[in-house]
Amino acid sequence: MERIFLLSPAYAGGKRAAIMLNQRAEFSLARRFRSDEGLPLGELFSFLSGLYFRGKLAYARTFARPPAGLPVAFVITPNRGLMDVNLPVGLKELRSFGRVAIDESDPRYRRPLQRDAARLALRLSAQCEVVLLGSISTSKYAEVLLEFFGERLRFPSEFLGRGDMSRGGLLLRCAAQGRELIYVPVAGSVRHGTRPARLESRSWKGSPFEFQNLGAEQQTGSASAQSESNWKHS
Repeated sequence: MERIFLLSPAYAGGKRAAIMLNQRAEFSLARRFRSDEGLPLGELFSFLSGLYFRGKLAYARTFARPPAGLPVAFVITPNRGLMDVNLPVGLKELRSFGRVAIDESDPRYRRPLQRDAARLALRLSAQCEVVLLGSISTSKYAEVLLEFFGERLRFPSEFLGRGDMSRGGLLLRCAAQGRELIYVPVAGSVRHGTRPARLESRSWKGSPFEFQNLGAEQQTGSASAQSESNWKHS
C-alpha cells in the first residue's frame, strides 16, 4: 500500500530559531543555513525541535511508500502550507515561519494548508494512506486535513497519551528496529488516552540516528544543556 507522511512543524519562534537567525553563529549548521544553498527543511526543523522532529523524520524516511513523483513526507508549515521535507530553506523562510502561529482560526495558516491539502488529495489514489505524525488532541491539524483526506488520514495509535518527547523517542526506536506502528483513522477516533509507561533510556551515539549538533552547544549555552542530553539519550 502507498503511504506518505505529514509532519507537524517545529516551533520557529524560540531560542533555537534565534540562534539560527543570529549572523554571528559560527557552528557548521548555522553557516550552511545562511549559505545560498540553505538547509533542507527537515534538517532545520530537527535542529529547532530536537528529539520529536528528528524521530518523525527518521520514521517517515524508514516507512514511507510514496506514489511516484512525491516525497516521503511533507511538513505542515505555519504559513506556506505543505512543504517537501527535503526542500531547502533559508533566513527568509524561517523569519516568515516565526511570525505566524499554528492556529486553524488564522487564515495565514489555514488557507495555504487547505490549498496544498486539496492539491495533494487529487494526486493520491483512494488506497494511499496519509499518516499524520503530530498531535490529534487539538483541531489545528486534524480538522483541516480531514476535510480533504477523510478516511485516508491516519495516525499512530501509540501516540495516544504521549507527550512530544515520548513520541520522538518512540519513533526513533521504531525506525532503528524496523518496527512499524499501527495506524488508525483520525475520523471518529478517541483523541486522548492514558499515559503509557515511560520509555527506557537509551543512547543513540554511534548509530545512524545520532543527533549531530555540529558545535551548536557553543551557541546555545547552559540553558540548552539538558535539551542536548535528551536528544542523545531518549
